[in-house]
Amino acid sequence: MHASEKRSAGLGLALGSAFAFGGSGVAAKPLIEAGLDPLHTVWLRVAGSALVMLPLAWRHRDLVRRRPALLAGFGLLAVAGVQACYFAAISRIPVGVALLIEYLAPALVLGWVRFVQRRPVTRAAAVGVVLAVGGLACVVEVWAGLGFDAVGLLLALGAACCQVGYFVLSDQGGGSEHGGDSGQGGDLGQGGDATNRADPLGVIAYGLLVGTAVLTVIARPWAMEWRLLMGSADLGGTRVPAVLLLCWVVLIATVLAYITGVVAVRRLSPQVAGVVACLEAVIATVLAWVLLHEHLSLPQILGGAVVLAGAFIAQSQTPRPPSGPVAGSGTGDGADPAAETQLARERSGS
Repeated sequence: MHASEKRSAGLGLALGSAFAFGGSGVAAKPLIEAGLDPLHTVWLRVAGSALVMLPLAWRHRDLVRRRPALLAGFGLLAVAGVQACYFAAISRIPVGVALLIEYLAPALVLGWVRFVQRRPVTRAAAVGVVLAVGGLACVVEVWAGLGFDAVGLLLALGAACCQVGYFVLSDQGGGSEHGGDSGQGGDLGQGGDATNRADPLGVIAYGLLVGTAVLTVIARPWAMEWRLLMGSADLGGTRVPAVLLLCWVVLIATVLAYITGVVAVRRLSPQVAGVVACLEAVIATVLAWVLLHEHLSLPQILGGAVVLAGAFIAQSQTPRPPSGPVAGSGTGDGADPAAETQLARERSGS
């Protein structure tokens, strides 16, 4: 396949992945409004996806021995934590607002690097943080005294913090496994030792299994009202079978979205794939507007655009586990397992 055809195919896959991820909240919210508990909705999504991706887990079963900390961190924070907070948030606030708040994660990572690790960041990174925070103020309309449910906003922020928590654990894991001064991140398979690399699809498959185990204890699915899945839910005034919405959440918005996203990064540079990933919030907002009638005001739309711009700048400047004296000095092109899993991590809550 020619390079241009490869890039075109990769771009198409990336757009498809963004569309699939963006539709998760739109499909899940009617289920929650029909009476299904947000935690039960998350459990169904994660458990169903884990079941579908079980063959990939078996194929990469050596990861359990080689990278247990990575799998546990991804499952606990990037899967269970992010998705539980996100689904609980959309039960209280619009889908688009929740996702835009979640896009603060790259800015929060840079804040951790600068103020906790006390490592300098570039000016571009600082600009990205300022833009993201300023845009968020417009999205939540601070001048109106926070017109949205405060608990919903905190839950969405919690989803962003879970992503940051996973990055921090990955950072520490990288230092311990590779001696700290190697300049390579041990968490995401970026190290020089090829035998220690973690295939992103394997990490995702096991992350879903770990997330299922954690959420089973928390959500107690045996108490779920299973009869709700046999009925229908209201999707913007149209009655849709609940099981159809669940299938969309599991098969399209999770399994297909993850797989196409990883394949897209392998055909594109991580930077290009990251730009396309930012369209996920736009797609989610548009779908929620059309299908759920969740309209946003002009200041919120403009603020959302600023949040995405700031998130993109911050994401492009976000350091991988310590690789130099200055954070945010660029990461270089070329797809690798680290970039693939990092992109999946950043989108795991949608």
